Amino acid sequence: MIKKLLLAAAILTMAIAANAENAGDKPAILPDATYMFAQRDTCELFMDVYEPAEGSETEINGKEKPTVIFVFGGGFIMGRRDEPFHTPWFKMLTDNGYRLISIDYRLGLKGAKKVGVAQVNLLDKAIHMAVEDLFSATEYIIDNAESLNVDPGNIVISGSSAGAITVLQADYELSNRTEYASSLPEDFRYAGVMSFSGGILSRKGKLKYAEEPAPTLMFHGTGDRLVNYGQVRFFNIGFFGSEKIAHRFKKLGYTYSIYRYLDCGHEIAVIMDDSTEYQFKFLEETVMNGGKTGVDMTIDDPSIVRSGSQSRKELYGGE
Repeated sequence: MIKKLLLAAAILTMAIAANAENAGDKPAILPDATYMFAQRDTCELFMDVYEPAEGSETEINGKEKPTVIFVFGGGFIMGRRDEPFHTPWFKMLTDNGYRLISIDYRLGLKGAKKVGVAQVNLLDKAIHMAVEDLFSATEYIIDNAESLNVDPGNIVISGSSAGAITVLQADYELSNRTEYASSLPEDFRYAGVMSFSGGILSRKGKLKYAEEPAPTLMFHGTGDRLVNYGQVRFFNIGFFGSEKIAHRFKKLGYTYSIYRYLDCGHEIAVIMDDSTEYQFKFLEETVMNGGKTGVDMTIDDPSIVRSGSQSRKELYGGE
């Protein structure tokens, strides 16, 4: 079951990339700088830095807008940090005064032939490899904050699909100060999290937080069968989608906003440039101004799947 979901998510990303390339699309924006932030046994990992556009507003009422780290999707099987499909969204952020940093991470399921409940260790490893690489990128940014002109206390992490799983899992590990977060300073916290169709893997039952998580913004289709909107449970092992995360945050009094796209599927992970109004609201009112009142909105708009560059029929072969 999990294997099919992850493969489908990867195929979706691949189809979008292929269609964009076949159409002759070029990146809407190019990075201002690229840095190697980690060297693993199997590869080197890089980050692309996109600076705020010249003349854009980088502050609101004297407060600097956050730096946004982005983690791409692809089922932990494929994907790349400079996918042209995502660059219009990159440009929207930089045009609005935000610095965006898109990072590499190791694809822990690349080449995997079987991933299911019985192979949860493999999925767990893939997720935490990505989390480890996100933490390494964060550590690099902290260590080079002055030269990068980044405030370490003003960093928001964001991700699509597998990348959304990565950022939600990362903040979960950081909130519980697990061994995966040991490379980061003890007092470090992300300023916010933005998830486009993500979830959290727990091997200890329902989600528990030793420290309050960062303010979190979630977008998810209620009919998503690739990254489950609700939950998948097997004894103490659970994968919790946006609906269950929001329910838990509400019960515990944590700050969150969720936009539920009625009957939409995994396409919500890849139409990030259609929800920037909600993203800027979260970044400015919640992250920058410390607002505690979130949004819980259900969006019933069948045309939403056509507002990106792909329709449901094109993405799913007529499903």
